[in-house]
Amino acid sequence: MKPRQSPQQTDTTDYGHAPLRARPRPLPATLLHVAGFDGFGLWMVLGLALAVGVYPDGRGDVLVPIALGVLLIALGVMAACAQSRWMPHWHGWIIEKGSRPTRDALIALACGLPVLAVAGLARGDNTFWATRLSGAAMALCSLCSLIIAAYADARRQAPGIDHHLATQLPLSRVVSATYGGGLWLWLCAAGQDTDTAGLHPMAWIVGLLVLALLRGLVESLRWQAALQRAQTPRGRLELQPGRFLAALLVYAVPCVALLLMSFDQGWLALAALAAVSCTVGMATELSLYDEALAALPDSSDGTVARQR
Repeated sequence: MKPRQSPQQTDTTDYGHAPLRARPRPLPATLLHVAGFDGFGLWMVLGLALAVGVYPDGRGDVLVPIALGVLLIALGVMAACAQSRWMPHWHGWIIEKGSRPTRDALIALACGLPVLAVAGLARGDNTFWATRLSGAAMALCSLCSLIIAAYADARRQAPGIDHHLATQLPLSRVVSATYGGGLWLWLCAAGQDTDTAGLHPMAWIVGLLVLALLRGLVESLRWQAALQRAQTPRGRLELQPGRFLAALLVYAVPCVALLLMSFDQGWLALAALAAVSCTVGMATELSLYDEALAALPDSSDGTVARQR
């Protein structure tokens, strides 16, 4: 009787195996995946704002976005704990009795330490040196987790991916998480109606619009690099209706919502629409990009040939 093969051994390359190319994730799994790195992006932006002293005063103004980030990340963890068919693992960790977390999962879990420190130290005007130091640590840990998880996702989704494409994934992940997390943080600020922020609300809006522009540039370069190596006809991938829908959800809806909010005090409905639309759009775009990676020729044979 053959021993049951763990999914963790078939979709990772951490132990020196050469697995087959993984199939694209289902859309619900991709949505939870995007929500997770949006949560880390929210922590990163919040920690950076605390570190430089431009975030609103008050303990509640800090605890609410921290709790929202926990919720976004915990959705994927709970789905993996339930061992659902479309979310079998969290950062490569099959959460079952006796299993050990992977390196990527341990790094993600370690981000909770500075988060707890910020939650415990936040009070008053949040200018206490320990609060600002903890905020910087939270931002740095979240950034490291995003970069390491991006490389791990590249190994799991496309083991034979070209090195040039693999090096573009961390930059794309960080920019996307900063943009998405910034929108969720803006939702918290709009919902709390804080007028004591160190930055004018227009500065938040302009910053998010700049992030949207930067993400559009990074994703355009990443798609062009993938399309140049695809075996599928180029036009078929360029003219996918899903890509136009994703662009509408990621850029058009949030940017229009941000511009409308600039003419009035915080509109909670528009902020929520911008954050949810961006998350769904990025999940749709990531699903399409995974399909494009699956169409790439496996570069592992070429790598072996060069080593010989």
